[in-house]
Amino acid sequence: MQAKARSFTESARRAQIVAAAIETIASLGYARASFAQIAKEAKLSSTGLISYHFANKEELVRTVLEDVFGEIGAFMAERMSEPSSASAALRTYIETNLEFAAAQPTRMRALLNIFLGGALDFDASTEQAALEPVERILRWGQESGEFREFDVRVMATTVRRSVEGPVFLLAGEPTMDLTSYAEELVTLFALATRRST
Repeated sequence: MQAKARSFTESARRAQIVAAAIETIASLGYARASFAQIAKEAKLSSTGLISYHFANKEELVRTVLEDVFGEIGAFMAERMSEPSSASAALRTYIETNLEFAAAQPTRMRALLNIFLGGALDFDASTEQAALEPVERILRWGQESGEFREFDVRVMATTVRRSVEGPVFLLAGEPTMDLTSYAEELVTLFALATRRST
């Protein structure tokens, strides 16, 4: 399928299957999200329609991850295009991560279940890719004199884990107020990074 150009119909069917997989993984968990369950969610007559587009569950889940991470990346890029300062960029980074989590709880629950199911590949390069945007903001703040001196890797890791944390909390508390949560994190990291006067 990847070697040849897909028709509009094929692309639409793949998108339908990916959307159904996200819903199924979010509601049932990774282990229970079988082709049969995904076909039921997508209202397909047969699991063969999934197998035509995806060789196995692993390939489908990789496509789900690409889809969700691509959407997160586009969402972040749109809001962080021209920050006026490192402090503004850090605030926007925190708020935008939690804004996406609040706006797309099903996608975030699917990511969480894929992670908990052991199907999310995570290595040093993946970690570095996740930390790099935060490290860039923090270095900018130090170079501009906005931020105090600190270990950028430690601070970036702490920021990153802090914006990921609510995804776990939302699993047990779907109505959690992420706007207030973001405000607390913004205050926390403003205090943690600011230069003493």
